[in-house]
Amino acid sequence: MGKPSISVIISTYNSEAWLEKVLWSYEAQTFKDFEIVIADDGSKQPTFDLIEKMKGLVHYDIIHVWHEDNGFQKTIILNKAILASSANYLVFTDGDCIARKDFLETHVKYRKANHFLSGGYFKLPMTISNLIKNEDILSQKCFSLKWLKQHGIKSSFKNNKLNSGPLKAKFLNFITPTNASWNGHNSSGWKEDIVVVNGFDERMQYGGEDRELGERLINYSVKPIRIRYSAICLHLDHARGYVNPEMIEKNKKIRATTKKEKVTRTLFGIEKI
Repeated sequence: MGKPSISVIISTYNSEAWLEKVLWSYEAQTFKDFEIVIADDGSKQPTFDLIEKMKGLVHYDIIHVWHEDNGFQKTIILNKAILASSANYLVFTDGDCIARKDFLETHVKYRKANHFLSGGYFKLPMTISNLIKNEDILSQKCFSLKWLKQHGIKSSFKNNKLNSGPLKAKFLNFITPTNASWNGHNSSGWKEDIVVVNGFDERMQYGGEDRELGERLINYSVKPIRIRYSAICLHLDHARGYVNPEMIEKNKKIRATTKKEKVTRTLFGIEKI
């Protein structure tokens, strides 16, 4: 067996119910030449049990990269997952994002040398997050706007993410005022570029840690491409008990330095200098 075309890096932490839904969404992908690398920030045994179960149920390979729980250390475990990945092209998402069946096909379609892809998500309330079953994912029923409206989703411009054909999606990607940033739930890039900028800055915890990587890539002349209305994933609701103001403020200062000094390579990434 040769190397897969894509490594999908999925971050998780003690959320096995959500992770199971996400892993089933990759069983439904139209693009099949990929592996999953789970970047696990210290989950307990139920997550290990789920992963072992899923390895016997899905067609793709699963690599589980884990370290001990020592608070929010997503950047550290993501760097370990990058090193564990086999492919030359990396798609990053989270263990609370169910991917539509053409998610990976879209990332493959739009990938381009010296560029990274910037996607978004469609946020679900907790009621629907709990309601979605594995069969709704495999049948893609959960991506039907009609089905979602039957269960409480209101009319909104954001609904265009779910009902846009290729031409409309291309137009909306072009006109959206949202910055083409690196978003941890839906972005991709060449492993070579990510390694050159030394991966994620491990000083950073929650709050802009993904975007800071994108800012260094841009400083390195890797340009972003918006695929917000093309690469679709549903974001399952959850609490964020790990957030604190000090963490956010520290990250803001690091990002300000990255922008001001045009930093391309962090000294606190994959390789420690």
